[in-house]
Order: sequence, then C-alpha cells, then structure tokens
Amino acid sequence: MSTVSNNVIANPTFSWRSASQTNKGNVRQFNEDAYLAMDENFLWSVADGMGGHEAGDVASKLIVDTLKNVKCHSSLSHFVDRVDDALINANQQLRTLSQNQYNNHTIGSTIVSLIASDKHIAFLWAGDSRVYRVRDNKISQLTRDHSEVQNMVDQGLLLPEEAESHPSANVITRAMGASDELFLSVGVDETLNDDIYIICSDGLYRDISDEELRQAALQKNIDNICSDLMDLALSREAKDNITTIILQSKLTS
Repeated sequence: MSTVSNNVIANPTFSWRSASQTNKGNVRQFNEDAYLAMDENFLWSVADGMGGHEAGDVASKLIVDTLKNVKCHSSLSHFVDRVDDALINANQQLRTLSQNQYNNHTIGSTIVSLIASDKHIAFLWAGDSRVYRVRDNKISQLTRDHSEVQNMVDQGLLLPEEAESHPSANVITRAMGASDELFLSVGVDETLNDDIYIICSDGLYRDISDEELRQAALQKNIDNICSDLMDLALSREAKDNITTIILQSKLTS
C-alpha cells in the first residue's frame, strides 16, 4: 500500500478485502439501506433507513456520503474520533433536514461502522444493524442491539430465542436522526489472520440464523459468502431490505 499521508498505516500488519451486496428484498418497494466499503481506507459501514418513517433512504445515503470523507488514521483512537465526529455531523444534518424539509418528521437510520488500524478493529453503532466475527469456526456477535427486545432479554423478561418473533422485534431504542444528541456504542477487537466479519442490516439476520451465517463463512471465499447469504435470504420471506458486507483479514507477511 502506498502512503497517502502521515496518518495512513505505512506498513499494515493486515490487509483487508471485502465483498458487499444490497437488495430491496421480496416485499419492500424501495431500498432504504446504504453501505460503504472502502478497503483502501479501512472503513466499512451499513446504514438502514428507518422503516415507517419518511425518507429513510435519504437518511442512510446522507450518512454514507458523510463517512466517505473520513480519512483513516494510524492511531485507532484517533480514527474512532474521526468517524464519531462524522456521524455526529451527519446526525445534525438529519435533524436540520427534518426541520426544514420534512415538517419535523424523523429522518432516521441505524448505523454500524467498522474501522481497522494495524492489529485491531473498532466498531461504532446505533440501532440494530450488526457486526459478527467468525474465527476458529465459531461465530460471535460483536455488537449488541439497541432495541426493546434486547432490553427485555437483558432484564430476563424474554428468552433470546423469543426475541426475533416478538411483536416489538423491530422497535429500536437508538438511531441517527432520532434526537439532537447522538449516542453511539463503541467496541474494540484484536485482529487475527483470516478473521471473517459480517456487517449487516437486520434484513439479513431476520431470515438467517447465526449457525447458517457461521456455515457460510467457513468457505473463506468472501465473494461466495456474500452471494450465498444474499441468495439464502431472498429464498425466504425477505420482508425487509437486505445489506451485507463480508470482510476478511490477511497477514501481510
């Protein structure tokens, strides 16, 4: 990789490659999802425009377009700050857009962003779009949904296996554009060789189980993983828009 500025990782421990797809699904007329896959800039994001609100596609596109201008940084903490600042700025733009053009109706979206910096990745999110990691044949959900059903599970009022079919399954408790102040959760994970990350909107995991995600990821071919998961989701109800980014780490030496 050529060095663009002093902030770029000059000799990264890992290289990254992604495959991505989005689809409106089998029911929705429009696709309100948007995604960003910038392998060269170590930044990947999925935004899911909030269904039932006006102009969810406007919200998700605005967020992704804002993130396109974020420059990577050799320091993970500084890189996180840049993404955080960009998302705060996008949230302010959504609030202004709501006031000026949409009669104060919420223009909202979930967001999940993953960034890489040498030997670690970080992920920021608001809502129920997710990041999964498949490592050593095991799958782990790295994000934790900001949703009513997740709160109920945390309080012991609902079993995890009951959450997907609960009437409030689609009700989220955080989103971009929903309030003047944006609250993002942040997580950090150490990178190992051949890690597979699945970054997705809820349209993917509503129809595909964690075990099916794990089985697909075992192929290690990210293009095949991505297309197989999309095909599988579309072969089912696919009531929502579906977006997924499959990301793979490789040691550079």
